[in-house]
Amino acid sequence: MTIKPKKLKNKSFLSAFDISNQEFIHILELAEKFKNKEFTINFQGKVLGLIFDKSSTRTRVSFQVAMSRLGGTTIDLNPNTSQIGRGEPIKDTARVLSRYCDVLAIRTFKQSVLGEYAKWATIPIINALTDWEHPCQALADFLTIKEEFGELKGKVITYIGDGNNVANSLIICGALLEVEVRVACPKGYEPDPDLVNKAREIYSNKSLLKITNDPLAAVSGSNVLYTDVWSSMGEENQKEQKDKEFNGFTIDTDLVGKANKDAIVLHCLPAYRNKEITEEVIDSKNSRIFQQAENRMHVQQALLTLLLS
Repeated sequence: MTIKPKKLKNKSFLSAFDISNQEFIHILELAEKFKNKEFTINFQGKVLGLIFDKSSTRTRVSFQVAMSRLGGTTIDLNPNTSQIGRGEPIKDTARVLSRYCDVLAIRTFKQSVLGEYAKWATIPIINALTDWEHPCQALADFLTIKEEFGELKGKVITYIGDGNNVANSLIICGALLEVEVRVACPKGYEPDPDLVNKAREIYSNKSLLKITNDPLAAVSGSNVLYTDVWSSMGEENQKEQKDKEFNGFTIDTDLVGKANKDAIVLHCLPAYRNKEITEEVIDSKNSRIFQQAENRMHVQQALLTLLLS
């Protein structure tokens, strides 16, 4: 099948809510073409700017390599070594960088910061992670699931842990693709109810989204088990308390055994081995964690292509 890149309806990718079902599928199809070396495009002369207020390994490197493979270049706009970190207004930074770069990927704390950049920039803005969402990660997650099972329809994804940005993006993307998503969290750590309600409005079958406090019940019949660190960046002061409250929410061999026989395990990394997931499971035959990490690069090639075309 020949893929002809179709520009996304929205100029920027601030949230998984910004794309449609068809656009999501198009991104995954194009990512597969890039991964299998069945599609190339030349963006020589195009520049991706990275503004990262949070530390990063996979997101930073995957964006840099993705842009390089597209023929473009990347500039690291480190807030610690630029005027961004000294308090220059976003509206000034965004308008200036729009004259230097062709696209910006921003990793920051508040979702509203992305909105402010998008308001003043004349180039696409990409959410490279906020406290609210991690949509590029979710693109890679669903590509990994599609590669494993051939299709997404009818699959069950169970996320176990904190109702954080990763859980939020999985919920939104599940709604867009009409895939069952179950989220099992300790009481008090469920995903934001407003986001859950908004996602349920998208689902034609509202019962495909389940929020529970029982991980054992959640994994029964699951095709995918997914987890993330219990304490995200900026929550280090909550770490000790969370470690206690998340007791029983570790993905271990017993929990994997209660899912479907062919179930796979995902983690967006970095992982605290033997905390939210055991060492044995990370390195098991069920794990697709490192394939998932690689797929960050391929989906970001696709996303950049559709934003820059």
